[in-house]
Amino acid sequence: MMDIVTTGKRIQKKEISPVDLVSQALKKIYEENPKNNSFITVSEDEALKQAKILEEELTEGNIRGPLHGIPIAIKDLVYTKKIRTTMGSKIYENFIPTLDATVIEKLKAAGAVIIGKTNTHEFAYGPTGDRSYFGPCRNPHNLEKMSGGSSSGSAAAVAANMVPISIGTDTGGSIRIPSSACGVVGMKPTFGLVSKAGVFKLAYTLDHTGPITKTVKDNAILLNIIAGYDSKDPYSLKKDKEDYLRLIGKKISGKTVGINSFYFNRVEEEVKSAVNKCINILKDMQVTVKEVNIPVMKEIAEAQSITIKSEASAVHVDTIINHKNEIDEEVYQRLVNSQRVKGYEYAISQLKRNRLIAQYNEVFSQVDVLIAPTLPITAPNIGEREIVIEDTKESVQDALLRLTSPTNYTGNPSLSIPCGKAKSGLPIGVQLIAKHEEEAILYQFGDALEEALDIHFSAI
Repeated sequence: MMDIVTTGKRIQKKEISPVDLVSQALKKIYEENPKNNSFITVSEDEALKQAKILEEELTEGNIRGPLHGIPIAIKDLVYTKKIRTTMGSKIYENFIPTLDATVIEKLKAAGAVIIGKTNTHEFAYGPTGDRSYFGPCRNPHNLEKMSGGSSSGSAAAVAANMVPISIGTDTGGSIRIPSSACGVVGMKPTFGLVSKAGVFKLAYTLDHTGPITKTVKDNAILLNIIAGYDSKDPYSLKKDKEDYLRLIGKKISGKTVGINSFYFNRVEEEVKSAVNKCINILKDMQVTVKEVNIPVMKEIAEAQSITIKSEASAVHVDTIINHKNEIDEEVYQRLVNSQRVKGYEYAISQLKRNRLIAQYNEVFSQVDVLIAPTLPITAPNIGEREIVIEDTKESVQDALLRLTSPTNYTGNPSLSIPCGKAKSGLPIGVQLIAKHEEEAILYQFGDALEEALDIHFSAI
């Protein structure tokens, strides 16, 4: 499965048809999915029916845009009309929405073909991706390893070449974590940039919807389609439409990248080495690299933890009371533990939020972007719950969330791109962070790094 830029050109030249493309994707899904369990539901009939309509449009010279006829996988948290949407949970095993989420409406209008719904950590409440009613999602690079979560299937499906693009959600890192673990590109956009209307909630003020793709350019194309104001989402940003591709290919010489110590504490050597390679590449491109101080990082991390626990508890009051025996034991325990947060703690975490966001963003008066590892580790074993990094024991959950969750609280856009592999063959991701609404700069830097690293998106 090629990137969508290449595939789109072939479709428009009529070298390959939407029906052929969807058929190839379905064949690949039926070959690969039994191994890695990326998909919960495959919507074969609906996908082929839509592909035929798009093929007829193509014959008539009607091209909807760069996604015309492109198969896309959707995290099973995003409502899809007439296609089962389970949240990775037994409770919703047979739930079929009567409406499409706003993001699905936009994708369909753009000619994308919804090919199926991808596995997710139950209710998206976990970064490991191995706690779903439908079984763990396995890393295509090593089936004994986690895919990362909670958008586990969305990242693994792209990594295993079942689909070229997918949609995930991110509340503490759930797009970037599996993207890093599986070796694909994932963007958590600015909070409110992409509508959450019709997306099952985890935490009201932390949830983000975003794209997972093979390449940086594909990611920008997909964000162009799904971004935009939506009156159905109370947190939706009112802003002018922009082209997120516009800076790709422009030189980054003369720009400045920041390194903050928070993001480099307790990080595996192989990960540090891969990220340092990126830093040296940027220096070779005449980018200034400087160490920066962000004194509020610890406070932000604590406030994010309080916020997700409080808001997840609010979302799942009924779940905890009435469905205890239908939930994964670990997910249930996390929800119960989340209820221990006091009301005043949540209130304080929100009252100081604007101040903490402003203090975090002060760094961008000195630098254009921050660079950091996406994860401090490569993908752990499925079921593994404790890890040792630099002689310090840490829960796998905390390790996976540590470097991604702060920007869910602050709402800053954060892009993860693959930047190398460990000796084990497992992917390593680098994270680029910018101030609010600066996704185009992240794509500019990401594309420059991608090209310099000479990343090959070959079949696994």
